[in-house]
Amino acid sequence: MNKDIESEFDFLILDYLMYIKTEKKLSNNTILNYEKDLQSYSNYLKKKKITDFNDVTLKIVNDYLKELGKTGLKSRTIARHTTSIRELHKYLFKIHKVKNNIMENFTSIKLGKYLPTVLQEDEMVKILDVELDNAFKYRDKAMLELMYGDGLRVSELVNLSIYSVDFDNDIILIEGKGSKERIVPLNPYAKDALNNYLDVRNSLLKRKNGDTDKLFLNNHGKGISRQGFNFILKNILEDKEIKTHATPHTLRHTFATDLLNNGADLKSIQTLLGHEDIATTSIYTHVVNNKLKDDYIKYNVRKED
Repeated sequence: MNKDIESEFDFLILDYLMYIKTEKKLSNNTILNYEKDLQSYSNYLKKKKITDFNDVTLKIVNDYLKELGKTGLKSRTIARHTTSIRELHKYLFKIHKVKNNIMENFTSIKLGKYLPTVLQEDEMVKILDVELDNAFKYRDKAMLELMYGDGLRVSELVNLSIYSVDFDNDIILIEGKGSKERIVPLNPYAKDALNNYLDVRNSLLKRKNGDTDKLFLNNHGKGISRQGFNFILKNILEDKEIKTHATPHTLRHTFATDLLNNGADLKSIQTLLGHEDIATTSIYTHVVNNKLKDDYIKYNVRKED
């Protein structure tokens, strides 16, 4: 294989990754996913002796996606690979590195029905019932109330600074995906928990590490990480003997579903969650409709004995 051509081939992928980082300002996690997907795609093309994107055809892309399917990947993961490939070819066409955008009219594979996991009311009550016997527990309580009460992503939670919360106006400034900012109301329960936490926050600061603007601190006096919050939630679920498989994102799903159940309109929920496309938010209508159907079957007085 011609190493110069291969270098050019790989360079274009690196160039695209730099573009989505600096120009589109996608999150680090999203960029890592694109990088993994496109590296896999690149390796497949090289096995097929293809070193020029102009030589890629729709058949080749389809064959590649079928190969992924044979490995047992879920349809949603394959759909993500498809998006990575589509966006790469769109970029290459934009910068005139390919003559045609072969992915322009490509139809994504159909996804199996996917509904987000949500927690039941009694489960959320258990999770939020934190025994406040030390500064870390006050921190945990405040984080959980914010995650559930305002529908934050875990990345948004750990990136909050002490200046993100406006207690006078009861609002929070959140930096979401792609560094896009949004303002959401400060939930009253979260406000109380935050005030209580801020009373003890200084005790978590380690002077040798200097002060930090991060709102939530770990045991080293530095900003807590995503992994740190994941660990806290996992332990709480185990301690409360909650069997539902829940992740930090489950709290966000539960927030949105509870709002919809209590009469909030989809557009408002979209704004609160920071979704660009309302189609992303509309998945929660399916969760609510499924619950209505289950309740109907469960409580219908005319059901068979």
